[in-house]
Amino acid sequence: MELAPRRHLFVLVHGGGGSRWDWHRVAPRLEAAGHAVLAVDLPTDDADAGLWDLADAVVDAMPADAPAPVVVGHSLGGFTAPLVAARRPVAQLVLLAAMIPRAGESVADWWTDTGHGELEGTDDDAAFYHDVPAALIAEARVHERDVQARAMAEPWPLPRWPDVPTRVLLAADDRFFPPAFQRRVVAERLALEPELVAGGHYAPISRPDAVATALLEGLPDGPGRTIGGRRPPPTG
Repeated sequence: MELAPRRHLFVLVHGGGGSRWDWHRVAPRLEAAGHAVLAVDLPTDDADAGLWDLADAVVDAMPADAPAPVVVGHSLGGFTAPLVAARRPVAQLVLLAAMIPRAGESVADWWTDTGHGELEGTDDDAAFYHDVPAALIAEARVHERDVQARAMAEPWPLPRWPDVPTRVLLAADDRFFPPAFQRRVVAERLALEPELVAGGHYAPISRPDAVATALLEGLPDGPGRTIGGRRPPPTG
């Protein structure tokens, strides 16, 4: 795969049960703005796949001569995106309605550790798809995959968050990760001020214009600087 000269490379990481299809409405909008886009299928349906296997699936899909990318992790992709930054130079990390891990924490433990399990009304389809058009929900069902990877039970392997400019985007109408819940988790774990984008948990499907606009408006503005993002403190 050869990348035409463009301003930035976006690497888009889907969430649990999803696929690269989840980005099929956002990617053309980023490309129309003159950027390269790479959306990758993670091996979440492979029982033998660990956390590093998920990250390596992303890294292996990137051309060796690709510029340092903007890596965007959606939902469960928040566990994978920072691991990509441990494998390859990354210009920026963006977390969209994402899980934010701590050192040594597994996906399985995250729900209890963050208090998500105490929230009401977050365990049904409405929490995921309430603002997605019916036709797109039916199409999403076709692309859903069972999450069987052993990565779900593995401790997150980094000792701290990568020293990479990071942005956190909250979906304003997210019923699965409500904004108030997310703000608390972001404050506790990254000490960053999150930004709001329109839409529910599956905003890449329901509100692709809003997601693409947010990604474009916060692009890195030169080495070590970002618009709307900063490096988290070096905490575990």
